[in-house]
Amino acid sequence: MATTVNCPQKLTVPIGPLDLECGRRLKQVEIAVETAGTLSDSRDNVILVCHALTGDAHAVGDAEHPGWWDGLIGPGGYIDTNRYFVITTNVLGGCAGSTGPSSIDPGTGRPYGTSFPVVTIRDMVRAQRRCLEKMGISKITAVIGGSMGGMQVLEWGIMYPEAVERMIPIATSVALSPMGIAYNDIGRQAILADPEWKGGNYYPGPGPRRGLAIARMMGMITYRTETLFEKRFSRRIQDDGPITRLDSMFQVESYLRYQGEKLVRRFDANSYLYLLKAMDLHDIGRGRGGVERALSRIQSDVLVIGIREDILFPIREQRKIHALLQRLGKRSRLEEIQSHYGHDAFLVEFDLVGPPIRRFLGEGRMRSS
Repeated sequence: MATTVNCPQKLTVPIGPLDLECGRRLKQVEIAVETAGTLSDSRDNVILVCHALTGDAHAVGDAEHPGWWDGLIGPGGYIDTNRYFVITTNVLGGCAGSTGPSSIDPGTGRPYGTSFPVVTIRDMVRAQRRCLEKMGISKITAVIGGSMGGMQVLEWGIMYPEAVERMIPIATSVALSPMGIAYNDIGRQAILADPEWKGGNYYPGPGPRRGLAIARMMGMITYRTETLFEKRFSRRIQDDGPITRLDSMFQVESYLRYQGEKLVRRFDANSYLYLLKAMDLHDIGRGRGGVERALSRIQSDVLVIGIREDILFPIREQRKIHALLQRLGKRSRLEEIQSHYGHDAFLVEFDLVGPPIRRFLGEGRMRSS
């Protein structure tokens, strides 16, 4: 008989001390977890979901609190919770229940702020692995995620190849591009320039709300496409009549400001800075003799998904991952979708992203290319 778990269930898993790549140690680490579905007696139906930059563990929701991937995961869904036990964790360094800059430093009794150590994607994955072990889970049927989540997927396959049967990295790359780092730094500088940042020690105050909102506005431009902005907003003015004041707005300006204000209500600016830095540092070849040698460790079947209109992670990045895996004789498949949503398509276009995922999960072992 399987272990029944309500959908979703929220957990906080203490994983103890954690040594980080930067050489520092966090003495007490907790990871926020949400689960959906039923864990089989043999514990062989686990799918791990890795979230993107401003995501959290709430990938699967209910009528009152929708999850950010409800269109993909659920009973009878593309990732079917009648079949799979889905686990989503909030990343190390986040601000939705896992240990991060806004957490209390046990050494001082105050929030870490910028005394929190720099964390990497590998640190996040190491914390996830420890978390799953604490939950009694050693094998993963599949690990899936987009953008920063896709970075985690790649590291899972490299760091713990024996633990992962299938990998689904979406809209991601083997290393963040110089252009991606440049976009991130604009957002970072917006936060640092806000006088309310106060060197990162703004707790319990609201912090750099304007800076974080501007950073989000910058991010939204890279997540969407020119085609979508033209179709949705064109040059339409927010209010009727001509623009006669400096604060008069086009509809596209109003949309970006709304998105900035929306993020400020739920996200911590310091976590935003730390997770941007983790993305900047992402390079699977670092310290491993290069990208190909790193990818050679992968034993999983891999489904790489890319979005042809993606500005932030261009389709050539996913084609590169797939080509390298094939060159190494790995079991890889590439699925390309088209969407005017651009990078955000993996969070919106479920009927495009979902079918190849469902097929991939339902197939037997792929043959090596």
